[in-house]
Amino acid sequence: MTSLGIRRSNSLIETLVSKKAFWLVFVLYFFSVPFLKSVFRELPPELPVVKELPAFSLTNSFGKTYGSKELEGRVYIANFIFTNCPSSCLRLTAEMQKIQKRVRGLGQKVALVSFTVDPETDNPKTLFKYARKHQANPYIWTFLTGKTEDMQATIIDGFGTEMGKMQEVEANVNGETVTMFDIAHSEKLVLVDGHGKIRGYYDSTSKDINKLMIDLGLLVNKEQYLKN
Repeated sequence: MTSLGIRRSNSLIETLVSKKAFWLVFVLYFFSVPFLKSVFRELPPELPVVKELPAFSLTNSFGKTYGSKELEGRVYIANFIFTNCPSSCLRLTAEMQKIQKRVRGLGQKVALVSFTVDPETDNPKTLFKYARKHQANPYIWTFLTGKTEDMQATIIDGFGTEMGKMQEVEANVNGETVTMFDIAHSEKLVLVDGHGKIRGYYDSTSKDINKLMIDLGLLVNKEQYLKN
């Protein structure tokens, strides 16, 4: 290219840059492209409604009434444990403890709720000690007990999960066979929206818990959008 051609090219660029219209088009393009991408981005599918929970009113580890009324408007994760559990409960509680750390920045938008399947043993005082032992933040994580018939109505009829009776089981501890007591119960984590509707059941595997956290985020964002 000749020096004349270079000067003409530079002159054209300088002319364009000096025009307000050029900068207006540039700014509009720069900001509109990301916006349009976000608008037309394919959103994840709506979570199905598995079933609607009946209203329940139980007792928390502070001896206070706590149930569906207190949870209204909050997305929550439920699980089922008992404090003398010799098998899966410690692992399930450890997973809830990890989840508590992951949701602590969401404030009152999210709750964790552990329902005992052994209400005859797990009174509020026992649950309080268990909660403290596992570093449960009472503003996020609640432990519930109640009359046996109320717990059965909530866990079996409401959540559709198992709540068996106390049974003797033999276990190998340090090479010795010992007799323990166990209660058959679900090891699932249950996601419930702010309107008391079950939106999913999840295993306690890392893969399923990651999916649970994604689904939880979708519900929290939806609840926030509806409020605004």
